[in-house]
Amino acid sequence: MSKAFLSVLFFPFIIFSACKTINIPEEKQEISLIFAGDLMAHKPNFNMKNYSLIWEDISPLVSTYDFSFANIEAPVYEDLPYSSFPNFNMHGEYPEHAIKAGFNVFSLVNNHTNDQGLEGMMATLSWAEKIEEHSKNAERKIYFSGINSKKGSDITFKILEKNGWKIIFCAVTEILNRPTFKDSMNFVSYSKKGRENFIQSIKIIREENPADLFIVSIHTDEPEYVAEIDVLRRKYYHQLLENGIDILWTNHPHIPREKEFIGNGATGRLEKVIIYGNGNLISGQRWEPDFKNPENPRDDTGDSYLLGLKYVKSDTEKPYIEEHKTFFITTYITPRWDFVIKNLDDEFIKRLNDTGNTTWSKYIQHRKSITEKTKETITWQ
Repeated sequence: MSKAFLSVLFFPFIIFSACKTINIPEEKQEISLIFAGDLMAHKPNFNMKNYSLIWEDISPLVSTYDFSFANIEAPVYEDLPYSSFPNFNMHGEYPEHAIKAGFNVFSLVNNHTNDQGLEGMMATLSWAEKIEEHSKNAERKIYFSGINSKKGSDITFKILEKNGWKIIFCAVTEILNRPTFKDSMNFVSYSKKGRENFIQSIKIIREENPADLFIVSIHTDEPEYVAEIDVLRRKYYHQLLENGIDILWTNHPHIPREKEFIGNGATGRLEKVIIYGNGNLISGQRWEPDFKNPENPRDDTGDSYLLGLKYVKSDTEKPYIEEHKTFFITTYITPRWDFVIKNLDDEFIKRLNDTGNTTWSKYIQHRKSITEKTKETITWQ
């Protein structure tokens, strides 16, 4: 067979092969986030000898997420002693054990922010800035939002960056136990004018700071220990989402409340979420569990949840929620009267039974069935 014939035979194949389209899978980028509730220190909490015990059970989970969020509900002021309700105060060692456990993004602003006056607020800010500075070259950076060093400044925020993601984080409060030093924190009134002004602030922040996600923490001006969501508040939250927020993480009622995912009807993907209240991450509010009546609403203060989210994006797709998981937790009082966080699951109940602690195991079994009924909805748009 001649060389000329072979050239004619294979030439069309070469042309066809050269024109064939090769589909290269588009590279996707992921970021993982987990949201907890109120990090509090009542007397039973700060009287513990070893604060690391609080976090042992959930640290393996929390530390696996890129950004793990919690609300520090007290000033951090070393010059004053620890103090419980109604005027809280803690020392740095207490929240620093939460940082060691894996939490790395915090709201500093809530109704107790000014419990120790302006000095307490500035001491808290100074502590937070030192932690941030110390972590700036670390693999796991630490971020805080809510208190401002410059009086009368606009709403302030932090930029979180990791794995090719840029995230705006802003913490605000609608409520204070005393109406002082508002101009040194991110205070947003829940009045009609306050809501309108905040919506405009959100729009400006988003427009001036291109980012993949915008996360806002709101400590809400709502009744405590109430699970129902006011219709006006729900409408307001949706307006905030429409104007640039992707994740609205709210707290104050101290009990686990519903969460609402917002889906894109055109793509069939979940894109945004409203957390109406995680409950207490750790506290001493359930210092005397009602073992005879586990359904006592006050006992809700001892249970809460962590919400884990995995967002995905690519060059052609805007961020969407690829995975979400809810992890229910509970505050358990050990025989030594240490208040520690435990996973609210069958494994913990089994351990209690195996050690003969049937009073607690029956109580936790009941509390598990109650807490797992926390509402979760999806709204498609």
